[in-house]
Amino acid sequence: MISINSLTVAYGGFVLLNDINFHISENDKIGLVGKNGAGKSTILKLICGLQNPTNGKVAVPNDMKIGYLPQIMEHHKGRTVIDEAMTAFADMFALEDELEKITAELAERQDYESEEYQNLIIKMNEVNDRLAYTRSDNPQVKAERTLLGLGFKYEELTRNTETFSQGWNMRIELAKILLSKPDVLLLDEPTNHLDIESIEWLEGYLKDYKGSLVLISHDRKFLDNVTNRTVEIMVGRIHDYKVPYSKYLELRKERLEQQRAAFENQQRMIEKTEEFIEKFRYKPTKSNQVQSRVKQLEKLERIEVDIEDRSALAVKFPPAPRSGDIAYKAVDLKVGYGTKVVFEGAQIEVRRGEKVALVGRNGEGKTTLMRVIMNELDPMAGESKVGYNVNIGYYAQNQEDILDKEDTVFGTLDRIAVGDIRLKLRDILGAFLFKGEDIDKKVAVLSGGERARLAMAKLILKPYNLLALDEPTNHMDIRSKDILKQALKAYDGTLVIVSHDRDFLDGLVDKLYEFRDGKVKEHLGGVQEFLERRKLENLSELERHYKPVEAKPVEVVQKKEEAKQEYQAKKFVSKEERKIRNRISFLEKGIESIENTMAEIEAKLTSPGEGDDIMELTRAYLENKRELDFKMEEWEKLNEQLEA
Repeated sequence: MISINSLTVAYGGFVLLNDINFHISENDKIGLVGKNGAGKSTILKLICGLQNPTNGKVAVPNDMKIGYLPQIMEHHKGRTVIDEAMTAFADMFALEDELEKITAELAERQDYESEEYQNLIIKMNEVNDRLAYTRSDNPQVKAERTLLGLGFKYEELTRNTETFSQGWNMRIELAKILLSKPDVLLLDEPTNHLDIESIEWLEGYLKDYKGSLVLISHDRKFLDNVTNRTVEIMVGRIHDYKVPYSKYLELRKERLEQQRAAFENQQRMIEKTEEFIEKFRYKPTKSNQVQSRVKQLEKLERIEVDIEDRSALAVKFPPAPRSGDIAYKAVDLKVGYGTKVVFEGAQIEVRRGEKVALVGRNGEGKTTLMRVIMNELDPMAGESKVGYNVNIGYYAQNQEDILDKEDTVFGTLDRIAVGDIRLKLRDILGAFLFKGEDIDKKVAVLSGGERARLAMAKLILKPYNLLALDEPTNHMDIRSKDILKQALKAYDGTLVIVSHDRDFLDGLVDKLYEFRDGKVKEHLGGVQEFLERRKLENLSELERHYKPVEAKPVEVVQKKEEAKQEYQAKKFVSKEERKIRNRISFLEKGIESIENTMAEIEAKLTSPGEGDDIMELTRAYLENKRELDFKMEEWEKLNEQLEA
């Protein structure tokens, strides 16, 4: 289908892509991976013809229809959501108009035997055939189904596009591309502005999609579930693996290990051969053997080891100062803008040391709550209170507005750093991959990923005990996200995070607050458990406008209802009991951690070293003892509730 042949892209002396070759076949679903700035988006632009290579070419069949979703795009105004989505069928509507004109002309003409009349008949048949291929379901129904799948509510479809955020307008563009049924889909980070449930819908759509797909995404699970082939860009070259992302990681590791082993074996062989040649070069009796070895080396195909870009973030958050037991609490919280209420009646409690995710559909109030926590927005009603001695480090989603575009990378940190930390600014920036001349770049020229890293670097400057992070992983490559996740897991403070990245949240958070239909609901447990509980509700909601009610035999309905009740009895305990059990589990982890810390302190107090401060160790031991007593008391009360 599409061939990329000997393609090179260079900017001045810098070579971005170096003589790459690969082929996109029918039904290929390719994940295009590599670090930020490796050239992934450039390849999509080259395929679309939006950019020309320095050398080589991209061969695309003339009749091939390509659907391209860039990271940044222009959005149309002046139409409703549904009307804008319906523009995807412009070609089909044009064919219908053409068929109508041909039919009208045939009705007026009477020269049935003429060549012109016969040509009109032929043209009418061709247009009919093209329409039959293009038209299947009712276009309006298809458009509505797609928009609902991408997270719109039914009543929002008649609102004008300009009343929605950039993220929602991106969804409209994505809907238009999907509805146009292209032969090849090129999607550049389509999940960046989607919530978890919309990502799952898109995942299902792409699994069933019959055409070819080239996808750039930093969502590991999304890549695993959608793609069947991984093309890696590394230091200007590509490596092609016929497997999804997780399997590619395994094969890539094996390939590099085998390559290094083969290289080392060959180097040893070359070294021994050169020693033989040097030793016997001037001995007549060995001249034939020497010449044979010389020719052997000349013909030898030298093994090259792929240069691996091992640069990665080195994130470690400073130890969190101690805060009160309650880091943040909201009671009967009502929040909105002007007269518009975003959510109300919210009961939220975040305890010290908890890692909490805010999840739900975009526009339901996750970022709004962050603004309330940061005192950037006053509640309409209810109480919002940050706990005693809580110092918040805030990562805002809209880095475009927060960072000063005229400032430099170094200047961004230098303006807010105080004390001895100013002497370490270059080291901190180096840990976030800003090295050499990078620190003198203006913020205006940074990529999305670089701005995300710079904003995260600001959080290292002070020892915060509550991190409030709003979509911190947007634009971050997979390796950077993995390192950030491990740093947050190791962080000993409180975390409140907004994210739609299932893989990032999995194993990181132990409680979720779901924002939905103007309400906030607490879910104890991890993200996978939450998704399993929500999946059935979500599916029925998507289908409620279209699914016909079919008459079913009473016996079938009865058996289905019995099976459902049996499943629910096994699957779900009461909400209150589930809440208690999850809290007990959380406390047990905390108790185990404190007991381990106390054991370490006891060992030092028993046999102190020269640098050990006995007073400080005793203070730390007593503080941990008080914390242990508090957790044990709560643990005992909760267990008594379960037994009652």
